[in-house]
Amino acid sequence: MLGDAIEFPDPALADAKGLVALGGDLSVERLIAAYRRGIFPWSVHPITWWSPDPRGIIELDALHVSASLARVIRKRTFEITIDRAFREVMRACAVPGAKRPGTWITEEFITAYTRLHQRGHAHSVECWLDNELVGGIYGVAVGGLFAGESMFHRADNASKVALYHLVEHLREQKFLLFDIQMVTPATKPLGAKVISRSEYLKRLAIAVAKDCGF
Repeated sequence: MLGDAIEFPDPALADAKGLVALGGDLSVERLIAAYRRGIFPWSVHPITWWSPDPRGIIELDALHVSASLARVIRKRTFEITIDRAFREVMRACAVPGAKRPGTWITEEFITAYTRLHQRGHAHSVECWLDNELVGGIYGVAVGGLFAGESMFHRADNASKVALYHLVEHLREQKFLLFDIQMVTPATKPLGAKVISRSEYLKRLAIAVAKDCGF
């Protein structure tokens, strides 16, 4: 159980499911401390903190772009923006769907991560079609780490295009590590893979020590 101090147990001591700790709060300071340690929250009643093994990542130089996705990108079907609609992206990611019957993105998470965004630690990439938000992705930046949290689409390929532009942006800004927590059916075709927690934590230590501006 976490107390008032902004500190976490060693993530290597997580249980078999990756649970590290319970309790604490979702303050900006605690969230940043968690991401620096390779830990993230996943519920609010109670607040739970996780560091799964294995860990999902996308190598920034190994994003797989299919021929059909490449055509969509070349056609510039969508207008792409960064940090124009962070809270709206979070709310869209929180909407249940056919492949996502429930959501962990509660109002408490939206409020906490909006504070992170306002402090310059959380960011979004948006896809627009005819001035309507139709896709996006958001996550947390700490040093040279970007931790992707969730993405959504309301038009075909919109989330994939958002992810592509996010990766391009991270490469331009010299980020070192793109954490996606776990590999899903949506991210696996794009080149997502898993690495062990121990390898992730080694790479994380190098990434968060780097000074990268988003």
